[in-house]
Amino acid sequence: MKRNILVTLLLLFSIFSYSAESFRISEANNLYTQENYKAADSLYQMILEEEGVSAALYYNLGNAKYKQGEIAPAILNYERALKLDPNNEDILFNLEMAKLQTKDKIENLDNFIFTEWNKSIQNMFSSNGWAVISIICFLLLLGGVYLYFFGKSSVYKKIAFYTSIFCLLICIVSINYASKQKHILETHDTAIIFAPSVTGKGSPDKGGTDLFLLHEGTKVRVKSKLNGWVEIQIADGNVGWIEEKDLEII
Repeated sequence: MKRNILVTLLLLFSIFSYSAESFRISEANNLYTQENYKAADSLYQMILEEEGVSAALYYNLGNAKYKQGEIAPAILNYERALKLDPNNEDILFNLEMAKLQTKDKIENLDNFIFTEWNKSIQNMFSSNGWAVISIICFLLLLGGVYLYFFGKSSVYKKIAFYTSIFCLLICIVSINYASKQKHILETHDTAIIFAPSVTGKGSPDKGGTDLFLLHEGTKVRVKSKLNGWVEIQIADGNVGWIEEKDLEII
């Protein structure tokens, strides 16, 4: 009896918490539609801090930042949303729109057709999505192996054999993509420049040789950190040092 009461109370608490969270999100969305972007911004951030992250919240926060003309924070939040939902067309579109507002137009060193094609396939699903596909393919593989060894018809055996080979290949590819997507999600080695402009140095000090100039909103890869300085790599492969305060990790 006591156990049933406890389960009921926990269920009611979960429903109440979900309703409260949904109400706050609806309130933030209403503030956004009313063009009160600053208030919506603050509420989205509060929900993220108190309730946990989600692609939708990062996306909405990015929109609120964009509407206020805060391009670097908008890009940062779109990028964070994209890590959680890598194939979301709305996030991708708004991210590209925000990038058009940045000054730096750097050619991507890895902009090869095969690389882009492989990346687009990888981003079709999240790590969990690819994991589910790998499990389904593994179960189909087991079914195919069973039919191959215990099936009576030679036709069924042949179908089972080729189906098993196909499922094995898809299973391997899915596991590989799931691992890569999980790595992207858990690794925080990219950042957005937040300073209006920043000069990449040849060494981690202000007296270092000037190498390149970057502006706010530009995405960089973080290679290492040293005494308040960060070694970064930009899309064209150039490497330099900037102060840690001038960027925000995605």
